Order: sequence, then structure tokens, then C-alpha cells
Amino acid sequence: MSKQQSVDSSTVNENRHASDSVVATVFYDGGCPLCSREIRHYRGLRGADKLVWVDISTEDRMLAVHGLERSTAMDRFHVLDASGRWQTGAWGFIELWSHLPAYRWLARIVQLLHLGNALDCLYTQFARWRVQRRCDSTRCERG
Repeated sequence: MSKQQSVDSSTVNENRHASDSVVATVFYDGGCPLCSREIRHYRGLRGADKLVWVDISTEDRMLAVHGLERSTAMDRFHVLDASGRWQTGAWGFIELWSHLPAYRWLARIVQLLHLGNALDCLYTQFARWRVQRRCDSTRCERG
């Protein structure tokens, strides 16, 4: 799935009311200790209540609703922006940061300095290592 592929973003998780303004949907691996710790940090920040948080290790229905395969979601961090475009890898983090006042400055700096591609290359290396490490054990179900 490309970083900017459009999908239907009208469905949000069940703990949201239709009238709430959702700015993005964050798909993360709740079965990964490092990922869980990082997402827990982000979820505790101001602005996090405007995001939908989807744990791909437990929320199969949300993956299906958005046409996201588990293996694809496991390979890269995914954020569905308010326009229905996928932002993945470092681009997903930039999207996430742009909605959190504590990190908005970081998203702006990365964008102003055109560092997204370089960060995404670094993220891709990390993601390969993370998936290999996590999925070499019996704790991982990628498919």
C-alpha cells in the first residue's frame, strides 16, 4: 500500500461518537513492547483525544474496515489522515506529531528541512529489524 493511497475513512472505532472530529487514525502494534510504550506516551498527550488509536494486534475488524492487511500493517507504521490518505513509516509519525501540540514543532522542522525521505529511510531499516525480531518468535501473527 502506498504512503498516500486513499481509502474510506468514514468509519471510526466504536468508542467514538459520529459527531467527534477525528483528525487521524493511528494503527500501531500493541503486541510490541517498544511500540506500546511509545504509543502510551503519545496517548497521554494533549490532542491525543482527537485521534483514533487502533491496535493491529487485536482489532481485526478495523483492519478489515480500512482494507489494511495485517502483514502490511505489521511492516510499517500506518496513519490514516483526515483526508483518507495513508501516511506510513516516518510520514505516519510526522502526521501523528502534527496533531500533538507537544510534537507539532518537530513535524514542522522535519517538513521545513525536507527531512521526511531521509527519516523514512532510517525508519524502514528500523521497521525491518523490529518485524524480524518480533516475528522470529511465536508472539507474532503477521498474516
